[in-house]
Amino acid sequence: MLEVKTVEKPDERRDFPRGHLEALHLTGLDFAVATFEPGWRWSESVGPIAGTKSCMVHHNGYVVQGRMHLIMDDGGEAEVGPGDVFVCPPGHDAWVVGDEQVVVHDFAGGMAKEYAKG
Repeated sequence: MLEVKTVEKPDERRDFPRGHLEALHLTGLDFAVATFEPGWRWSESVGPIAGTKSCMVHHNGYVVQGRMHLIMDDGGEAEVGPGDVFVCPPGHDAWVVGDEQVVVHDFAGGMAKEYAKG
């Protein structure tokens, strides 16, 4: 079955402090567009909603705009920016670097289904 949706008309939107997520749900693919404002940090903005010490969602991401720093619970870290594709397993914190909004497309599914839900 062929399915086509546009990010301009997401199936749902979830707002959280300093950001929001727009999700599209298709057969076999849950896709998310996440927007994070300057000052956003997962542990401060989404952590209280999730009720966990660190983000427990797996991400397969593509950075459209802005820069984000990721740090794993085991100490590994990286910074991602426009054009970067990344895989980030559960157990991490992240934050916006600088004064530019960050936009990430996430293809892993968990973000579109679970992220920022209580």
